[in-house]
Amino acid sequence: MIRQWVFCETAYTILREATISHMPFDRERMKEKAAALAAKGVFVGTSSWKYEGWLGQLYTPARYEYRGKFAKTRFDRDCLSEYAEVFKTVSVDAAYYTFPSPAYLQKLADAVPDDFRFGFKVTDAVTIKKFPNLARFGAKAGQQNADFLNADLFAEAFLKPCEEIRSKVGVLMFEFTRFWPSDYEHGRDFVADLDRFLGKLPKGWPYAIEMRNHHWLAPEYFGCLARRGVTHVFNSWDAMPPVSEQMAMQGSRTNPNLLAARFLLKPGRKYEEAVKTFQPYDKVNEPNPDARAAGVALVAEGKTAGPSRKTFIYVNNRLEGNALETIDAMISDEE
Repeated sequence: MIRQWVFCETAYTILREATISHMPFDRERMKEKAAALAAKGVFVGTSSWKYEGWLGQLYTPARYEYRGKFAKTRFDRDCLSEYAEVFKTVSVDAAYYTFPSPAYLQKLADAVPDDFRFGFKVTDAVTIKKFPNLARFGAKAGQQNADFLNADLFAEAFLKPCEEIRSKVGVLMFEFTRFWPSDYEHGRDFVADLDRFLGKLPKGWPYAIEMRNHHWLAPEYFGCLARRGVTHVFNSWDAMPPVSEQMAMQGSRTNPNLLAARFLLKPGRKYEEAVKTFQPYDKVNEPNPDARAAGVALVAEGKTAGPSRKTFIYVNNRLEGNALETIDAMISDEE
């Protein structure tokens, strides 16, 4: 049984002091650490990768120049290859907004080495119950989604294109945005629907669930995932409890072979506020000792579990301002 890590005052103090005195991001040091961790089954990376604020940190500016000027098209096209020279995983957030085509997926796979593993956010066409009133949904905005939890659509439009790059798929994350009482009166009603959906999915893929209703993190939810061999994604988000609290919940390790975490936002902070505060994501503006301590604990737990269990940890720029430096702090004890 995987040991569940707890936080103590001493460890928290150490992390707070490390937050204050942490050294700048070192690309070569990170490359060595990421490779050493991946060899032990622990994959640590970022949420997406096309950030110009990382030029001079992760990315070499000269590689993206054309006639002496920065070429954004070249950067967007080629930067994944340079990213993969350092990290062994990345979360493909773009897959959340549209079903990925085989050509798009093959392009991603061709840009990275064989030991690289992708985390994919599953397209929201199957995870949204009612389309939000956002322009990107067009005429569907405000309408019920007829394809909510449509296992056949997911298998055909998402899994089928992934087959050709299956060896590089590390985790498939179903992100469920916050449900309201008009969607489900009780959490158990969602769990019942989720259980039926998971039971219809093709076997053998690394599935994971990310919730945004914190009161639904209950025994019946964790039990459902455990029965289906599906992983709960520890996630730091606006209305969710800190990752450290989720880690301490009984039964939250729902899959002995796979653990996943996404450090996205400081609890209580809105996404739009984080974007405004932290752009262009070139430095840490607001260290988050609790999130860093949770990351340290997850890395340590993954190393203890051994390479047979895969651990995927993703960090977003909007947590502290610069995901690279956040990750460096989380794995600073790895030599």
